[in-house]
Amino acid sequence: MRKLIKILQSKIFITALLMFIQIAVLFVFFISLANNFVWYYVISLIISMLIVLDISNENMNPSFKLTWIIAVLIFPICGAPLYLIFAKSKQNYRIGKRFKSYRQMMRNTMHADDGALSDIAAQDPEMARQMQYIQKYAYAPVYRNTSTKYFASGEEYYAYLLKELNRAEKFIFIEYFIIEQGKMFGGVLDILKKKISEGVEVRLMYDDFGTIQKLPKGYDRYLESIGISVSVFNRVRPSLDTFLNYRDHRKIVVIDGNTAFTGGINLADEYINEVERFGHWKDTGIMIKGEAVTKMTETFLQLWHFSRGESKIDYAEYACSLKCESDGFVQPYADGPSTDDLICELAYMGLINGATKNLYVTTPYLILDNEMTTALRHAAMSGVDVRIITPRIPDKKLVFAVTRSNYRELLNAGVRIFEYTP
Repeated sequence: MRKLIKILQSKIFITALLMFIQIAVLFVFFISLANNFVWYYVISLIISMLIVLDISNENMNPSFKLTWIIAVLIFPICGAPLYLIFAKSKQNYRIGKRFKSYRQMMRNTMHADDGALSDIAAQDPEMARQMQYIQKYAYAPVYRNTSTKYFASGEEYYAYLLKELNRAEKFIFIEYFIIEQGKMFGGVLDILKKKISEGVEVRLMYDDFGTIQKLPKGYDRYLESIGISVSVFNRVRPSLDTFLNYRDHRKIVVIDGNTAFTGGINLADEYINEVERFGHWKDTGIMIKGEAVTKMTETFLQLWHFSRGESKIDYAEYACSLKCESDGFVQPYADGPSTDDLICELAYMGLINGATKNLYVTTPYLILDNEMTTALRHAAMSGVDVRIITPRIPDKKLVFAVTRSNYRELLNAGVRIFEYTP
């Protein structure tokens, strides 16, 4: 009984219930039009044709266009209203204006080292073109004087994260999709409390949906009470708008502007195999030190201010002061709904199409569109050694079924696919 009461009082249940009520009201509205069905159908058909013309002129992915056109034409009575609610709402226009302001912030902070691209072009023209694209459209310059370290497991990543957090002297910025109470976050939180007592500024941003069943209700207020500045990204609300689906999947830690961590590892115990949910959890991360941390700091601060509705950012206060001797180049970049292009997808496509010897991919979900499938098949058929590793034990069974459904076409083209079994 106590468990049932807890479920009924949970934020996700209340949100789902209120959204269901909204959908039910729409359904009742459509049913109430049955007496005037013919007239409403004719009007809906005319509106649907106009909407199809509008969709055709929209600057969006052709797959999305086709989906909306089919929905609107096959179901004119409900398809047209749904398109107007989800794709053309005033909420979307307001968010669009905020995204425009966000892009302008990114543009204003970019200070490119054009000499870096020239030096890269002398060694690898193909890679230079790829990095130039990212610099131009993701507002992400190429940096020198940066060292990198790769972590093949969550356990190794976590050990270095704790060590670097203990070295913080000025500020710590933390941003994650999932945070869950347990050993991993507990270890981080203990250090944050100690650093706050030493006068270190600590900011923590996490996604509301990613933590909705992981953290207690009002946990942000508790964190604020111990001295941590908190931003809960895009709080889940019972409203029918597309912004609800805009989630913050980034995993970023910035320490003193000199050291940064990122990768696929969240702050939850399964990522360091303290608990076993789906077999041995295999994830990776990286640590960077030096000038490239500047972009990581900017990326955090810009989304922080977007989330809190603020505008002024004093970047100089959080500037990098460390230079690492390195003959390589590092280019951190971020993608999301605020960018005009599909930055990450096109960057991956460029890497795949530019591969000449081998192409190794590790991914939890192999959900491919036609363009990505074609690129992987073409690489394998051109003699590139293409290998893909996916998990043997899935965390989402439906997604796992879709992942496996993509195997055959790739295997037939010569792609080798392995499933991680531990």
